Amino acid sequence: MISRRDFLQVSMAAAALLGSSGFGNWARLAARQALTQDQLLAFETFGNVSLIHVTDIHAQLKPIWFREPEVNLGVGENRGQVPHITGAAFRRLYGIEDGSPLAYALTHDDFVALGRAYGRVGGLDRVATVVNAIRAERPDALLLDGGDTWHGSYTCHHTAGQDMVNVMNALKPDAMTFHWEFTLGSERVRALAGELPYAALGQNIFDAEWDEPSEDFKPYAFFERGGAKVAVIGQAFPYMPIANPRWMFPEYSFGIRESNMQAMVDEARAQGAELVVVLSHNGFDVDRKMAGRVQGIDVILSGHTHDALPEPVQVGQTYIIASGSNGKFVSRVDVDVRDGRMMGLKHKLIPVFADVIAPDPAMSALIDEQRAPFRAQLEEVIGRTESLLYRRGNFNGTWDDLICQALLEEREADIALSPGVRWGPSLMPGEDITREAIFNVTAMTYGQAYRTEMTGEFLKIVLEDVGDNLFNPDPYYQQGGDMVRVGGMGFRIDISKPQGQRISEMTLLKTGEPIDPAKSYVVAGWASVNKGTEGPMIWDVVERHVRRKGVVEVPPNRSVKVVGA
Repeated sequence: MISRRDFLQVSMAAAALLGSSGFGNWARLAARQALTQDQLLAFETFGNVSLIHVTDIHAQLKPIWFREPEVNLGVGENRGQVPHITGAAFRRLYGIEDGSPLAYALTHDDFVALGRAYGRVGGLDRVATVVNAIRAERPDALLLDGGDTWHGSYTCHHTAGQDMVNVMNALKPDAMTFHWEFTLGSERVRALAGELPYAALGQNIFDAEWDEPSEDFKPYAFFERGGAKVAVIGQAFPYMPIANPRWMFPEYSFGIRESNMQAMVDEARAQGAELVVVLSHNGFDVDRKMAGRVQGIDVILSGHTHDALPEPVQVGQTYIIASGSNGKFVSRVDVDVRDGRMMGLKHKLIPVFADVIAPDPAMSALIDEQRAPFRAQLEEVIGRTESLLYRRGNFNGTWDDLICQALLEEREADIALSPGVRWGPSLMPGEDITREAIFNVTAMTYGQAYRTEMTGEFLKIVLEDVGDNLFNPDPYYQQGGDMVRVGGMGFRIDISKPQGQRISEMTLLKTGEPIDPAKSYVVAGWASVNKGTEGPMIWDVVERHVRRKGVVEVPPNRSVKVVGA
């Protein structure tokens, strides 16, 4: 008799084989200019339960450019493991042909040339078309939103998330979890979440005073699908009070709460759950560790780290699905649930090519309605870029280099610091920089651009602290985003070293002199988690800089030397 594990492995091997064949077919179809919506959505229905996963949309309603990271380093047990493989190595691993549509969608190489061939990605009206097509085959498919939805754009900022709530309500998810949503402030989050026509989930959202589960969010929700009882457990971002301002949501505490997750899985199983799905905003490496320690989870739908993987990753009996960000991908997961348990699954990561997938008319109209009051502000041209502007990468991106340059010049600083956030679309060389484009990489509720003095010693402490959030070998201690971006200063980082020993060779770029630990330097930055931070808003600083320049060109950044990778 075939075991459950063997059945799952055989099922996954078949899915992988189909996936590899599909990549080659897509490349040939693209060469013939015959890539169609039907080919993108083609899927052989499997089992009796379908899951649809979107995550980290970051309020991107319209199609965008989005370059995947060039550098995404893993440490400890995750060194050299997906998702910490990029570029040509990623393509070799998954059998993706150079120059193919998936090479463009999933890797950074030749981004500008391939982008001009294949066009923009995303757009929630295109996502709606994908979701509707899946529902046409599986009317009771579960649509699950992994969070970072009500944040990241001009309109979302100016409506305090209402535009995204309106659009997502029309998309009709069944459940969501949370991260940046909490930076709207706890009162606003409660108001929006309390009116959702779907489940607002977070087993790890606790009352800070009593250290017990918050009554404002459910730990899990049950659904009857395909004759099976499905439990969806929410996992909000665990490190809210560290990565974001605690004072914005003082009533709540978070954390991984691994023991409570195990209790929720056991409770759901005891109530008859035949399929247990975790809707997570942990980040991929944290999900991988949790999958190896919490028993009874069938599928983890991973979010936060913006990883896009064309195949699930198996940890024991648990499968982890990574669905990218910014509306660029939709994951479909078909599951065979029989005799009270998961017997197999098939998965497809669907790239949302905006020029191939037809927009859903009703959703297009709704999106335009949300944007209409702000159209003039959104479309105002501030300047033009001659460089590709992108954000993703462990250490720098050209958007952040431009932001740092604006801070240095407009705030008359020696050194600039910009947070290592992952969200924000790209801009192609030769494109106009509109106000919307600037807000897409700066919009947040604590965007004040401070100006202060820091000693060289304190600057090293800052870099060491952020570096440990990123490169601690234990994923449960990786509590931040990417490395803080630095302007005006170079440094060397050895990611293999322990905290306190990673950063060296700090150099003030304008003089070439070593940073003096005892000397004070004028530092400009933004997104401080400290209450009462003063200064102009970062989008105003960047807009003033771009207007003054007219045309911007960002040179390659070689100020960070990375070793130990």
